[in-house]
Amino acid sequence: MTVSPSSRPDVWEVGSPDDDVDVVSLERGVSALMSSPTRTGLTSALVALHRGHIVCERYGEGHDVTSTFISWSMAKSMVGALCGVAIDEGLLSLDAPVPVAAWVNDERHAITLRHLLQMTSGLSWVEDYIDGETSHVIDMLFGSGTDDVAGYSASRPSQFQPGEQWLYSSGTTNIICRLLGDALGDTQGSHKHIESYLRRNLFDAIGMSSAIPKFDAYGTFIGSSYVYATARDFARFGALFLNNGEWAGRQVVTRRWVEFSRESVAHDDDNGFDYGAHWWMWPGEQDSLVALGYEGQYIWVVPQRELVLVRLGKTDAALRNDLTADLLSLVRAFPTSPRLMGKSGDRG
Repeated sequence: MTVSPSSRPDVWEVGSPDDDVDVVSLERGVSALMSSPTRTGLTSALVALHRGHIVCERYGEGHDVTSTFISWSMAKSMVGALCGVAIDEGLLSLDAPVPVAAWVNDERHAITLRHLLQMTSGLSWVEDYIDGETSHVIDMLFGSGTDDVAGYSASRPSQFQPGEQWLYSSGTTNIICRLLGDALGDTQGSHKHIESYLRRNLFDAIGMSSAIPKFDAYGTFIGSSYVYATARDFARFGALFLNNGEWAGRQVVTRRWVEFSRESVAHDDDNGFDYGAHWWMWPGEQDSLVALGYEGQYIWVVPQRELVLVRLGKTDAALRNDLTADLLSLVRAFPTSPRLMGKSGDRG
């Protein structure tokens, strides 16, 4: 199954949902999301791409098709995709100990890229966005780690043996970004090579022309949190993984890497999702991949339904589960395709 999107970022085929879509449920769910801030927070953009066509697109007040939005942690999934390219090209190794100088002579020397991607590095970390609490992610992004997010993250001591425990960490992603920058030859204060690599092998390859990545003073891509793009361009990234890494006849990311990304290593009881390699998955939707970001940013990829759903906005943590439930209802307004059920092994 291939959605055959246009390679031009400003051209999408927009149309009505197919006859087998539950249009009543879709319209009801979309209306509720766009008008129920007390239940699910403020939705600023909503795009549904089904079978290669935009069949639903709504924007909140002050936003339109040209508006760019922050990714927050959805950017992690883009870092994961870039790792797949870099490993395929021999720039990085999945299972060799990563070359972090500060780790050479202690228990951290055994940490691999696989551990970092799957959030099983064992490094001590508190991922907490609540003011007044200890939070390494806030200190990294807005405090003492701002100028060198990877150095800050790599300085964390071990709490577990590598591979022993899953612990979600934005710092993990920024360590990966520094490893990639080093492998490409970037030196301190420069991000020329990593930015070029990111654009050539991901953004330009799929027409994400609006995408703006951010870098720290050291030159590290802050891939934990900072890519700005339009809702349609976030949908493009989702469509790349819907198409098993292929775009307009080019295998941008290998099919094997797409399958690796959705291999579950943990279940998060707080949000209800499983975790793979820098992607989340919804357990009840076969082969799904979900990029999640702070305050309710979602790219929901559902191959069995030939669907990419993007939601961007601002939702408090207390409303997160209601938002997930309402988005899941939208997802299930689209039919499963009998010809695609049980086909995941064919795509690996």
